[in-house]
Amino acid sequence: MLDDTLKTQLQTYLGMLRQPIRLIASLDNSDNAAKMRELLQEIAALSDKVSLDETGDDARKPSFVIAKEGETRGVRFAAIPLGHEFTSLVLALLWTGGHPPKVEQDVLDQIKALDSDLNFEVYMSLSCHNCPDVVQATTLMTVFNPRINVTVIDGGLYQDEVNARNVMAVPATFLNGEMFASGRMLVEEFLAKVDTGAVAKEAEKISAREPFDVLVVGGGPAGASAAIYAARKGIRTGIVADRFGGQVNDTLAIENFISVKETEGPKLVAALEEHVKTYDVDIMPLQRAVGLSEPQKDNKHAGLIEVKLESGATLRSKSVILATGARWKNLNVPGEVEYKNKGVAYCPHCDGPLFKGKHVAVVGGGNSGVEAAIDLAGVVGHVTLLQFDTELKADAVLQRKLRSLQNVTILTSAQTTEITGDGTRVNGLTYLDRVSGESKHVALEGVFIQIGLVPNSDWLKGSVNLSKYGEIEINNHNATSLPGVFAAGDVTTIPYKQIVIAMGEGSNAALGAFDYLIRQ
Repeated sequence: MLDDTLKTQLQTYLGMLRQPIRLIASLDNSDNAAKMRELLQEIAALSDKVSLDETGDDARKPSFVIAKEGETRGVRFAAIPLGHEFTSLVLALLWTGGHPPKVEQDVLDQIKALDSDLNFEVYMSLSCHNCPDVVQATTLMTVFNPRINVTVIDGGLYQDEVNARNVMAVPATFLNGEMFASGRMLVEEFLAKVDTGAVAKEAEKISAREPFDVLVVGGGPAGASAAIYAARKGIRTGIVADRFGGQVNDTLAIENFISVKETEGPKLVAALEEHVKTYDVDIMPLQRAVGLSEPQKDNKHAGLIEVKLESGATLRSKSVILATGARWKNLNVPGEVEYKNKGVAYCPHCDGPLFKGKHVAVVGGGNSGVEAAIDLAGVVGHVTLLQFDTELKADAVLQRKLRSLQNVTILTSAQTTEITGDGTRVNGLTYLDRVSGESKHVALEGVFIQIGLVPNSDWLKGSVNLSKYGEIEINNHNATSLPGVFAAGDVTTIPYKQIVIAMGEGSNAALGAFDYLIRQ
């Protein structure tokens, strides 16, 4: 099950266990149960602090619990946690065995103080790069609070259960039997939802911060680069972001980041965050900006720009760099909103395994759409790709690969007009043949939308000048129309939306902000 390299790595990690743990398995006679038994036996053989107990009798078979010696509760995996979830498995073993997690003490204190019974069920897929954050957050809560439990369920392994609960996008989290959240969440976000008053307390702490010299709004490549460049100038720097890494978190393969032959979005995000943390940067995650004011003139905050947050907090700074990036563009057709996460999806890597053997559509003929179709073709039964234009816009090498696949149909001059469903889930897509003028319908079970990005600038209308596409207009110093406010990355009018370009723009904005500050 585990190759020699993984065994060596895991044995090293298991050497960090401070107390014995048990792997309590609930198995049946299935092939997957045999694979799970093999994995658990290999883990147990690597440390004398790990034992295997096959007397478990949980209703979900196969599954296993990682429990402290002498206990039966713990983190349950109804999954064979390899792939993206191997790290989650390792952390569950370490934390259960007493190895301290790398989180702030106040986060652990908040987890321990929760005084209600919380039973989480997390549906994930092994190919989902956003799922580990949810798995690890709920695992942490389970290990450090006996009133919290989690079962991690592989949607591909428990297809009938996924269908019965209409789970069509992962990660999907249920709490006490009811739908709790869909999509990536960090432990702080879980705590904000289950701990009444946590948001208000955090907002109060944020508002009490002293004014910054440079405040970066956004934590993607542009924001991270801006924060690093500003901090290296020795000035007071802060970064506030809804989620660190932004859209890069949802990018799997990255092969055009100069000097790095290939990497994945989450890995690059982790490296960015680690780099930012090497400098004296005040990072405020999980905070969404909703308002921006021009520099104050006639009060105690004269000369300071105010950024208002959704939590109710207000931050002040001598200069601001806007790097809020972009988000997936919607089709804006009937059925898209109604069936989001019920067959309408935006991440083929995350949700593709939930459509194993089924017929799905991909809308969009650019690089993203063609890459999605290629990726899905290896998992689903059939892919229909719809392109509005008369020809695909993707790179030639991607088009050649797509056309070589036997289970892909390409429709050009096809305008998607409606996503249809039965009230519970998607059952088809209607499109207009722009050549014949005829309306046609394709029966299918999933629609993956890949038609580009829209800038996250709605909250800035009336504050800075925006283009007709909603992009922030900037000059060659990345300055906006508002004095002291700069912008960088995909949210701006810069023509090419690329990670490497966003990083360069972030550094340029920071240098522009510093030049502005020294001239005040």
